[in-house]
Amino acid sequence: MRVTLSDRDRRYIARFEDETGATARDCLVFEDDDRVVFLVAAGEMGQAVGPDGRRVQAVEESLSRTVELVEDADTPEAFVANALAPAAVQHVTISDQGDRIAYAEVPEADRGAAIGRDGRNIETARRLAERHYDVDDVQLT
Repeated sequence: MRVTLSDRDRRYIARFEDETGATARDCLVFEDDDRVVFLVAAGEMGQAVGPDGRRVQAVEESLSRTVELVEDADTPEAFVANALAPAAVQHVTISDQGDRIAYAEVPEADRGAAIGRDGRNIETARRLAERHYDVDDVQLT
């Protein structure tokens, strides 16, 4: 699926890449809570975070926003699991009967982490999965 980025999104990605040296494949900007989520190329999460989180902190200071990172993946199942981190996702199944839905199996102890405060984490997973893998919904099981 082709992702369309606004000029602001491209500026944020350029700033992120300049500060971290990691590749950002996408970003979501949430105006209601001043956060931005970057989709980091697979294998580059350590580069993006930096020692003791210093690189991602520099991006936060530069953008005056809270920055969250999600690592890209080659399959929609792995992608959804990454998007729900730090929750320990045990298994993801994609259903193609009607709407395309990702069912993520998460232990009861990690459900709160998967959902996030005010549903932020699962909403991020839903938006990214829709943009990159045409997944209509992400549900926890």
